[in-house]
Amino acid sequence: MIDIRSFRDILRLFYIFKKEFMWAMIATTILIVLAAFFLPSRYVSESRLLVKPGRAMSTVPIEYSDRQTLVAPSTQRDPIVDEEKMLTGRPIIRKVAEFYINEMNENTEKTVWKLIKYYIKQGMNNVIEGVRSIGVFVGLAEKQTPVERLASKLEKQFSVSHEAGSSVMEISFTWDNPLIAQRVVNKWIAIYQEERAQKLANNSLYEFYEVESQRLAKQVVETKSQITEKLKLIDGVSSKERLESLTDRINKVSAQRGEASAEQQGLEKGIISASRRAAGLPQEVSKEREVGLNPVQQDLKLKLSGLVLERIEKLKNYQDQAPPVLELNNSIRILKEQIAEQKDNLQRSENLVPNELVTMLKRSALERDTRQSELKAQIAAYDQQLLKLKQERQRILSVDPELSRLERDLAVAEKNYLLYVNSLEKSRIDRELDNSRISNIAVIEQATFTPSRVFPKSLLMLFMALPAGIAVGFFVIYLCYLLDQRIHDGGKVQSHFDVPLWTTIMEHEGNKIVPSFEASIYRLYSQLPLDVLKQRGLNIGITSSRKGEGVSFIMMHFQRILTERGIKSRIADNESATADEVVLIDASALLVNPDAFIRLKQADLILMVIEAGQSTVPMVENTLSILNTAFKKVDGVIINRRRFEISSGLLNRISR
Repeated sequence: MIDIRSFRDILRLFYIFKKEFMWAMIATTILIVLAAFFLPSRYVSESRLLVKPGRAMSTVPIEYSDRQTLVAPSTQRDPIVDEEKMLTGRPIIRKVAEFYINEMNENTEKTVWKLIKYYIKQGMNNVIEGVRSIGVFVGLAEKQTPVERLASKLEKQFSVSHEAGSSVMEISFTWDNPLIAQRVVNKWIAIYQEERAQKLANNSLYEFYEVESQRLAKQVVETKSQITEKLKLIDGVSSKERLESLTDRINKVSAQRGEASAEQQGLEKGIISASRRAAGLPQEVSKEREVGLNPVQQDLKLKLSGLVLERIEKLKNYQDQAPPVLELNNSIRILKEQIAEQKDNLQRSENLVPNELVTMLKRSALERDTRQSELKAQIAAYDQQLLKLKQERQRILSVDPELSRLERDLAVAEKNYLLYVNSLEKSRIDRELDNSRISNIAVIEQATFTPSRVFPKSLLMLFMALPAGIAVGFFVIYLCYLLDQRIHDGGKVQSHFDVPLWTTIMEHEGNKIVPSFEASIYRLYSQLPLDVLKQRGLNIGITSSRKGEGVSFIMMHFQRILTERGIKSRIADNESATADEVVLIDASALLVNPDAFIRLKQADLILMVIEAGQSTVPMVENTLSILNTAFKKVDGVIINRRRFEISSGLLNRISR
């Protein structure tokens, strides 16, 4: 546990874990140097294949091109991925492995260093083979042939890729010999092209399309002959046209019959209406009449005029109410009533003739009755004609389903025939292209021979060995800092253990007392409760987790300081202090010394000594928990043998 507060503390980490740093740096450097010399060399051979748009662009059969609804849109898939899958397929890798085992020869000239590396490699392979045999024997591994193991190794070293939107496949193969890598890539591409041509070749497709096209041609002829026989039965060029013609004629005849029927009903109503009108009219009408004035009325009017004149004469001699005048008035009134009862004119002669309107209505009714008889005969003819037309249509309808089925079969057969004929030509072209080994895969860059190795980069590894070792060393320091449980200083003691830190005593070397050491002892004296000391004295128990943490050494120097300050002090186990006296109780090695608990019973203050760089956090936590359980208190902690891991000269230079 180290409190990092400044660059000096970080530098302390380096000096604290200097040994680990050196071991990590040396081991990393040695490993990198050995790897630079002993790692197997790797050489790469590269090649490029161009996938041209055209035939065999995808692995789907040729007939799918005639049924586009079954093929996924080209925007949703990359056909080059299919080529990569075929190129890295297991059958091709197995053939390459068989070619490598049967024909490849690695007995090339080797230098002494290459021979050493070769025999080291052979030894490691033998060890691996032995371990694999043991694994197979106990059932932890599966038995594999040399071809299968080599195929797995070749698959790991072979890679193929392409950029997005590019039609070029980039091939890369890494091996321990550049010449072998080049030959393997060339053979790999040759086997791929041969396998691809064999797998995509449709040798039987041409015969299939030829047989199917002939079968469909025969089916078309038979269907046409059946359709001809059916058309003869319906006496037409097609059932649809014949039905439309009959339907049109039936509609026309039905319309004509409807018109005749409506006309017949109109005639019947006309005859009834005319008969009614004729019965209500007079049979004869007056042609000539002679009319004159009524003579009786004229005579009465003359008598009235005479009475009026007489009344006028009477009024000259009589009053209006006189009897002669009243009598005249009564006579005048009676005459007027008689005149009013008489007609003005009287018929003298009349000439009668037959009524022409009655004659015309009778003639019209006769004509309509004749027309009605004609319409009845015409409607009967229409009904007979409709019956024949409907019977003919029903006969054609009975033939129509079979004829329609034959026509559909003919349409489907003709369409399929065209498709098969078209595909027949395509398959013939594909067969000829396959026979000529023509495909859309072109080698635009042959397998390269690269004598410079790609791994390991020995010069770069040697150059980076020391920096890498230093980096690993610093990383090890960081790991040690994270994992280190030792207490090196008192920076985090109080916050971590919740116990006050009384002082930190620097490591004392020799008999010479340095000021920093003296100041740390005086700090113990400054922590004492002097008022309690003067009243009843102090019993101070000093304990530690284990032996050798410096309890006796601290008590000796603490007693010296107390004596210098004029305070009586002594070291005792069972005697209590008196007023103005300090008794120091040695209770070291608390975890292994049972007597320490007895000694601490009479202690007024309990101080725990922690040795810097040796005591660990779990040990201190355990000791503190024991003290808290036994005495319910720990008054302080003393960090002993605090070291300056950094040299004084370096510290002085940092200070300057």
